[in-house]
Amino acid sequence: MAAVTTYREALRATLMEEMDRNPAVVLLGEDIGVYQGTFRITADFLSRYGPRRVIDTPISELGFIGAAIGMAMLGLRPVVEVMTWNFSLLAADQILNNAAKLRYFSGGQVEVPLVIRGPNGAGVQLSAQHSQSLEAVYAHFPGLQVALPATPADVRGLLLTALRGQDPVIFLENAALYGVKGEVPDGDAAIPFGRAEVMRGGRDVTLIAYSRMVHLALAAAEHLAREGVEAEVINLRTLRPLDGETVIHSVRRTHRAVVVQEQWKPFGAAAEIAALISEEAFDLLDAPVERVTGADVPMPYARNLELLALPHERDIVAAARRTLYRQ
Repeated sequence: MAAVTTYREALRATLMEEMDRNPAVVLLGEDIGVYQGTFRITADFLSRYGPRRVIDTPISELGFIGAAIGMAMLGLRPVVEVMTWNFSLLAADQILNNAAKLRYFSGGQVEVPLVIRGPNGAGVQLSAQHSQSLEAVYAHFPGLQVALPATPADVRGLLLTALRGQDPVIFLENAALYGVKGEVPDGDAAIPFGRAEVMRGGRDVTLIAYSRMVHLALAAAEHLAREGVEAEVINLRTLRPLDGETVIHSVRRTHRAVVVQEQWKPFGAAAEIAALISEEAFDLLDAPVERVTGADVPMPYARNLELLALPHERDIVAAARRTLYRQ
């Protein structure tokens, strides 16, 4: 059986389910307790679990993420909420030099079962310092796993895997998706990391995306279908590990690929995926791999300029047409 719920409620319900199941799960973050979370993910958690398991922290990402790493090393399963991933930059040393490397430094004797979660990417008029997409930064570092759920079912399945794993997970949500509804399976529906989902089959071009961009890719595929073009849409779900096998399998059939990301074009995730396709399926390509990305500028505050800086369905349609030499 599956129930229809929102992306936000899937987060809340899965966190609550794991806290009920495992007393080692504790939450830390700014305003997650008394205020119940900026995006209401932790509404009612403080009254249900108390201040020993729902910990309001000072405004010090470096401090509370460092504390969470220590808690994880000693057997707890901390889940840190960052108000936005932009603030995680203040704790980059703890995440990249400690959480990501302690297993390696200790020869496998120390595990860090830590989940850091929160909204990533652009919101609505949050401006340059609060609208960045940081997935490529974290996916660059060995020792971290990077998940980017696109649907409520992804949220539940990937979060269950994150909460039961033994290594640090960067869980990148998207604030624009918190109200999105979708079916979520009942029961233990954990989704293994590194397993992409083909959300729409097609024979003419492969659209590869993650997080909010999956929804744009699906809308673009509907548009292309009206032109007689059948686009296959792949939801990557995780960037590290990356399911290259599903991507290459699709491109070998369609011979064309468009990779979609919200972040800036230079040195982004789409560049890595395009390189993978070139390495593994170059001789099968009928056109260069296209990238659809955000504009290479700090995010403007003015709404009209902000919209110009973000990828849109029409950009994906145009890129797909270019691979088919229709534009």
